[in-house]
Amino acid sequence: MTDRRSRFESGSIAWFLQRVTAVVLLFTLGFHFLWLHFVNHAAEVTLWGSALRMDRFVYFIMIVVFLVTAAYHGLNGIYNALLNHGLSGRRRTVVFWLLTIAGTVLVIQGIRIAVAMAGVIS
Repeated sequence: MTDRRSRFESGSIAWFLQRVTAVVLLFTLGFHFLWLHFVNHAAEVTLWGSALRMDRFVYFIMIVVFLVTAAYHGLNGIYNALLNHGLSGRRRTVVFWLLTIAGTVLVIQGIRIAVAMAGVIS
């Protein structure tokens, strides 16, 4: 085996946020599964029902938090996995900005959909 040290440095902001988002994801994913698989069974989930759930402030906030933390956790994990496999130089910069732009677009569009479903904006 190679003795390659992870570039995902312990104690860095990215390292800390990866752990924090993992914990937040455990709670929000649990909330999601409880609400959409036990309270409302998957076969009963409809667009109208989703809009009614989004009208509840706590549900709306949980879904937005779920979206933001999942996007950050997933894209940061991909980026750091690529760094651990030797991504460097110009490619590292390009991948960083592509993932940053993709994450930003994902979060903005997700929030736009959540706001529209909550009926805040017609």
